[in-house]
Amino acid sequence: MKISIINGPNLNLLGTREPSVYGSQTFESYYQSLLERFPQVEFDYFQSNVEGELINRLHEVGFSSDLILLNAGAYTHTSVALGDAIKSIDTSVIEIHISNTFSREDFRHTSYITPVAKGLIVGFGLDSYRLGVESLVGHID
Repeated sequence: MKISIINGPNLNLLGTREPSVYGSQTFESYYQSLLERFPQVEFDYFQSNVEGELINRLHEVGFSSDLILLNAGAYTHTSVALGDAIKSIDTSVIEIHISNTFSREDFRHTSYITPVAKGLIVGFGLDSYRLGVESLVGHID
């Protein structure tokens, strides 16, 4: 079972970026905890601040992974192209957000990903990723 995690802009700064919103843990340290918690899963991880690189990565893993967890950051609210990329691949995508986007600024209430995603997980901090993994692992015998 293979799960691809794709993180978008500014998520490389987790741990230092707005800790009151995103917490103080880096994604790299959290990712290690996922690897330890789910040894039966083959993970790959990609982060970019560039929209086109995120689209390229979706195309790259979107026919071979069992699931993609996508936190597109602010591109969630602006990128028709990411939504189109998700529609173009075979692998299901779960949209992930660390913060509760619906309790934040109004522009964060719109997503070009939600209509084409398998599901949406928001507001559980970094554990939003764990919940995404469990959505697949819990359905595999």
